[in-house]
Amino acid sequence: MDTSAPVPIPPARPRRRSFLQLAGVSSAALLSGMGAPGTAEAAYTGEPLPAGYPFCLGVASGDPAEDGFVLWTRLAPDPLALDGHGGMPPAPFDVRWEVAEDERFARVVRRGHALATPDLAHAVHPEVRGLRPGRPYFYRFASGDHISPVGRVRTTAARGTTPRALTFATASCQAWYQGWFGAYRHLVADDPEVVFFLGDYVYEYAITPAALWRRGAEPGEGHDRETETLEEYRVRYALFKSDPDLQAAHAATAFVITPDDHEVQNNYGADTSRYGVPPEDFELRRAVAYRALYENTPLPRAALPVGGPDARLHRRLTAGDLASFSVLDTRQYRDPGGDDLLGPAQERWLLDGLRRSGARWNLLAQQVAVMRVGDDRVDQWDGFPASRQRLLDTFADPAVANPVVLTGDTHRAIAAELHTDFADPESPVVATELVTTSIASDGDGAETDKHAADWTRHPWVKFYHARRGYTLCRLTPTELTADYRAVPYVQADGDAPVSTVARCVTEAGRPGLERVS
Repeated sequence: MDTSAPVPIPPARPRRRSFLQLAGVSSAALLSGMGAPGTAEAAYTGEPLPAGYPFCLGVASGDPAEDGFVLWTRLAPDPLALDGHGGMPPAPFDVRWEVAEDERFARVVRRGHALATPDLAHAVHPEVRGLRPGRPYFYRFASGDHISPVGRVRTTAARGTTPRALTFATASCQAWYQGWFGAYRHLVADDPEVVFFLGDYVYEYAITPAALWRRGAEPGEGHDRETETLEEYRVRYALFKSDPDLQAAHAATAFVITPDDHEVQNNYGADTSRYGVPPEDFELRRAVAYRALYENTPLPRAALPVGGPDARLHRRLTAGDLASFSVLDTRQYRDPGGDDLLGPAQERWLLDGLRRSGARWNLLAQQVAVMRVGDDRVDQWDGFPASRQRLLDTFADPAVANPVVLTGDTHRAIAAELHTDFADPESPVVATELVTTSIASDGDGAETDKHAADWTRHPWVKFYHARRGYTLCRLTPTELTADYRAVPYVQADGDAPVSTVARCVTEAGRPGLERVS
């Protein structure tokens, strides 16, 4: 890894910018943190960095497109400082970034400045554009005399082209206190082009001695109560992101992240807490939780709450004409007392987008099980049967080619077929659902467990496994192959070996699953 100093970057000319208030964050802070022209040099005060290495939380990239991606880092020489500022003073600092075609940075193709401000916990999110499609790039940051680790990211295939294959992984549910993140070590070795993280990046629960299953770990101060404030959410992210295997995974490939419930509070929906928090108080909590999510992950700027608790987290990514990925938000718009899971605008965006896609494969990256499980599963699509039926009817539309649902949440690896009518198991199969297990949540797990019968009693469930791990997928114009990768333990350490416990194939034009191994 080359850590030589970046080539000096000439000052950029300031440009006009607006000044909306974004959940307590000025547009100047947001734009400068994105690396917008001129903002870093215009606002940087020249104050020296505090002592210590500022890139303790690593680097990351996200949301790859054919011409670029989002980059991320956060200056935090003392990541677990209880004030939530990571050991940084209340002043802005200049961060330089470079993107190159080679790991030694001999061929730099983009460079710029971003301003790390206390408003955003000294995080920066440069959005890099103007690159070539379908190729790897390397990136790094520098601030003061310090240089970050090098990250690697790949742009997607260009529209109008069909790549021979796309390799991607799905992961979810990483409760730091319940196990080590060693599964990521194997994910990195598998070398996916992108990882879809399907929710529960952090958990809000108090970390008590009884809950600390991660052998040899010590969370430090401030984690013995549930997170509620911005400062507490920031420190919780810092704790989870201290795991070296998570940092290595972020440096190795792009992540497309969508939250589930634990980034805010267990089983919340819209402005409703299941624990009786008044709506006006819960909206504030949701706003600071979404802000901390943005500050600590490589999300695009639309994901930062604007003027309150709302953030646009649903979005669509493509891989040439091979695949379209619709990334969903199944929390923010749901009606806890009704039958609307996605909200009218997001549902219209999703269903219209599926019909107009034109892609060979149409995949949903989302949080909770679409398949029927049981009447008690009110937090999943089972609790919103009308919403699910509209989705299944759209999957049945001939205009929607090869729909596949990628799901997290359950802490189990499950493969299933989606029928047009779950009351009639003989009804047509219209899609495949691939549920990934957790990275660490629920500890070691087992090959099977007491919950297995809740799932396997249904004929549409073709595979169930209760160990930790991830799902590795290879998509071609003719088939999708899903390898369910599992590790035998996570509580003792992060050194467990990995194995493929099942391989499932879906052929293009033939919805459903074939269990190969």
